[in-house]
Amino acid sequence: MYRMILYRGFEIHVELTSSVEDLYEVSFQIKGGEQLAILGDRRGRIPLRNGPFTRRWAYLVAEIAGQAAVDVLLGMAAGDQPPV
Repeated sequence: MYRMILYRGFEIHVELTSSVEDLYEVSFQIKGGEQLAILGDRRGRIPLRNGPFTRRWAYLVAEIAGQAAVDVLLGMAAGDQPPV
């Protein structure tokens, strides 16, 4: 199963692979943002640990992990600064 989520100008591609009945291993890949100089293989899929997950949980965990990765690459948005 496959889903693509748009986030801050990037695409988070989530792929689920059935492992046992009604449980899935999940991986994600970030695409876009070609203007950033990022070290490493940009085409690689990142498998998530501590699975397998139910389908809904797998999509949620992968989306949050992908968003966190994009946030690390871009930094926090101006309105998201923590209070001092």
